[in-house]
Amino acid sequence: MELKIDHYSPIPLHIQVEQLLRSLINLPEYKNGAFLPREVELSQRLGVSRNTIRQAANKLENEGLITRKKGVGTKVSSKDITTNLSEWHSFTQEMSSMGIPFKNLKLEIEWTTVNQKIANFLNIDVDTKILKLSRLKGTDEPFVFFESYFQPRIGLTGKEDFQRPLYEILEQDYHWMPSVSREKIKAGRAGNFASLLGIDKDEPILIRERFVLDPGDRPLEYNIGYYRNDKFTYSIEIRK
Repeated sequence: MELKIDHYSPIPLHIQVEQLLRSLINLPEYKNGAFLPREVELSQRLGVSRNTIRQAANKLENEGLITRKKGVGTKVSSKDITTNLSEWHSFTQEMSSMGIPFKNLKLEIEWTTVNQKIANFLNIDVDTKILKLSRLKGTDEPFVFFESYFQPRIGLTGKEDFQRPLYEILEQDYHWMPSVSREKIKAGRAGNFASLLGIDKDEPILIRERFVLDPGDRPLEYNIGYYRNDKFTYSIEIRK
């Protein structure tokens, strides 16, 4: 998308900038978490003052469409469900609290690169190698397959005992406090995960993405889980 406005138009400059920003935040890359161009960059490219950029951005921020953090940047606001740490735990901790003896049926660790979506969330370059943890969990049969990708600043080495609850490791060993979980939940087909889960390729599964942040809204982990439809129900309790 070309970044330009019409300086000869009767439409005020700040309105034109606002309209431009509204178009930008609907582009796929920004919806997926990429930072919007910085205020100084927009000011230079559009030939307007930073106050004009700020006036337009304030309008979108007041509407809850974007979030700005000093020294970090501006992003499209998340529309995902957000829960506090007091309301969620690691999967192992959740199952243990219900007396269900889940275990790792398969566990793999590797250093890998990620796609643009995950890189945007973790604030890394796509060619940065990061730790990936894959876990197949269940009892006597598979139940769910998890893939976790970690922000490098956590300091994980890959030599950790991942038989322990994941968030216990982050908190106790590395002093990082997972505080916010933003989640996306959708239905899908088992496809390539069918053999891992012990079901047919065309069977439905539940796919849950979890975006985990610390108390300062800094990313810690991107996690995606593929749940067997016949073994899992995702329930949410809302009180008024």
